Amino acid sequence: MAHEYIAKVSWSRGDEPFIDNKYSRGHLWTFDGGISVPGSSAPSSVPLYSKADAVDPEEALVASVSSCHMLFFLAFCALKGFRVDSYIDDAIGTMTKNERGKLYISQVALKPVITFSGEKKPDAETIAKLHHRAHEECYIANSLRADVELIPTDPIYA
Repeated sequence: MAHEYIAKVSWSRGDEPFIDNKYSRGHLWTFDGGISVPGSSAPSSVPLYSKADAVDPEEALVASVSSCHMLFFLAFCALKGFRVDSYIDDAIGTMTKNERGKLYISQVALKPVITFSGEKKPDAETIAKLHHRAHEECYIANSLRADVELIPTDPIYA
């Protein structure tokens, strides 16, 4: 069973000469649902021509891993009858050089803070098992060479 996901990436030179390498790295990501998101190179990569108020590919990769993990975690909590009120993850991607000396995202650290409420609340062991299962099922993590690490945080019970 194959699935396709469509993202259109658009950039235009505008009035810039381009061949002097002094052109904006700002561009637009448009997804199949119609939403558009400003994209750019990372300001740390191309400081003068990047747009800090846009999403760079490195940030998008980290957000994709975090989002995919969260969506599986929430689904598994719902199936077990655990009510989640909020899930906030300040995920961090680390870029290092690989064995060929090329930069790549070598690790993504997920640090979710989860608030549970209701009569049935998971204990720490159950939460760890839910995270493990979410990681095992996450399509994005399964697509990466990077290590995805979960940094446990204490749950919040409302």
